[in-house]
Amino acid sequence: IREQCQELILSDKQIEEIMRRLLKEINRGLGKATQPEADIKCFITYVQDLPNGKEKGKFLALDLGGTNFRVLLIHLKDENDFEMLSKIYAIPQSIMLGSGTQLFDHIAECLANFMKEHSVYEEKLPLGFTFSFPLTQLGLTKGILARWTKGFNCSGVVGEDVVQLLKDAIARRG
Repeated sequence: IREQCQELILSDKQIEEIMRRLLKEINRGLGKATQPEADIKCFITYVQDLPNGKEKGKFLALDLGGTNFRVLLIHLKDENDFEMLSKIYAIPQSIMLGSGTQLFDHIAECLANFMKEHSVYEEKLPLGFTFSFPLTQLGLTKGILARWTKGFNCSGVVGEDVVQLLKDAIARRG
């Protein structure tokens, strides 16, 4: 086995070369003039503060990244005590290739059902939204979809603010 794997073992020199190239590409990705052609795209996140471990309360999260998406309820009780509940929902092919309204209405419906299941429907909770598709982020709560990937091709979303589309879908539910 050692003989077969020998080609996969990197020398210190090879690792240092990988590190050098990676750092070069990260720096290119961070540079305003070099970012467009960089292999590693580095975009501003607009995050103002990092967590300090003293946060408390209930939080909702949506994680859309492929043919499934997750809805999560996180309850931070104190520094070392938390509870996390989650559910995975399928996104049917018809919705993946349908309209953006259909997609975001489906997400809002699943979110509402999850909140009812976990008795938080009447609570006003902060919502985080992970949207794992290429977008141009213009603020902490504003992201414009650049293009669809991963088999999605919903009409009316490219060039639009996905956060606003989600807010609109939630508002349509009342």
